[in-house]
Amino acid sequence: MSNNNKQPVTLCVSGFKNSGKTALIEALLPLLAAEGVRTAVIKHHGHGFGGELPDKPGTDTYRFLANGAYGTVIYDDEMFALVKKQAAGLDGLIALFPDADLIIIEGAKEESYPRIAMLRAERPLTGETGTLICAVTDPDYQSSALPDGLPRFDFGDFVSVAAFILDYLKNETVKSST
Repeated sequence: MSNNNKQPVTLCVSGFKNSGKTALIEALLPLLAAEGVRTAVIKHHGHGFGGELPDKPGTDTYRFLANGAYGTVIYDDEMFALVKKQAAGLDGLIALFPDADLIIIEGAKEESYPRIAMLRAERPLTGETGTLICAVTDPDYQSSALPDGLPRFDFGDFVSVAAFILDYLKNETVKSST
């Protein structure tokens, strides 16, 4: 799949802490990559970094930031990492990946992007139901809060979730090109 200069499709994977958001995304990435989907992931840290710089103590980039740099980049022949002391809105972060086919945002349950709800251990649904495109749940999860007809997948059935996302991506790509 190639972006062809179209806007990337963006989805959120949201749920309470330890609901399996990271595990789902980790499992989906190789499945989507095998289908040629260029996927970028943006992780929302709901509790902040606790005053610590988001780089490891002792590294050069950590020391640069600790000594007053407002941003730093580390790079090699294959990749780079940017750390910048600046509030960033999701739109600005999404703009960092114009060549992506799909951007997955981990967290951000209150945002208006389409989202996958992670529902485990009878925890309640988070965020508005109007943005839900599917739910990933424990097999015995019961909730009257889920909208009727919402596609639902068992946690661990990553192949089915990936197939759903691929269909969603194709439909959204067709919509944006018409």
